[in-house]
Amino acid sequence: MEDLKTILSSHHSKNSATAKAIKTTNEEVRATTSEIPDLFFDEILIQFKLTRTEILLLMYLYRITWCKANLHQKFGIAPIVSYGDLSSTLDISTDILHQTIRKLEGFGFIETIRSGQYFVRKYFTEENDRKYGQTYDNFL
Repeated sequence: MEDLKTILSSHHSKNSATAKAIKTTNEEVRATTSEIPDLFFDEILIQFKLTRTEILLLMYLYRITWCKANLHQKFGIAPIVSYGDLSSTLDISTDILHQTIRKLEGFGFIETIRSGQYFVRKYFTEENDRKYGQTYDNFL
């Protein structure tokens, strides 16, 4: 049988640095996830041959429109974003950002409502929105 001194030495105060370190190592770190339709991976990437920057921007706008809390989600509208903040977040120049926005608009994935605010299609193209029954309230 263990003696009392051995038992007490194995227990630490709740306020000690050791207890905090043990608690921190026992906590699970969980990655966040976003729900992106398989359609994006199965059809859109193959059909449209998007560049890395186009994918990066499209996924960023898609996530803030459809995957995160958004008051304008039923309209498919991304919250207003600053071009400067967006270009630094995505680590691209503002010129590349503007070119990429125009290219995504050309594909029909997004539409500029006003500077920094975008309509983002739930299923990426108008045809897919119709196919999957996605409608939007009139935002214009």
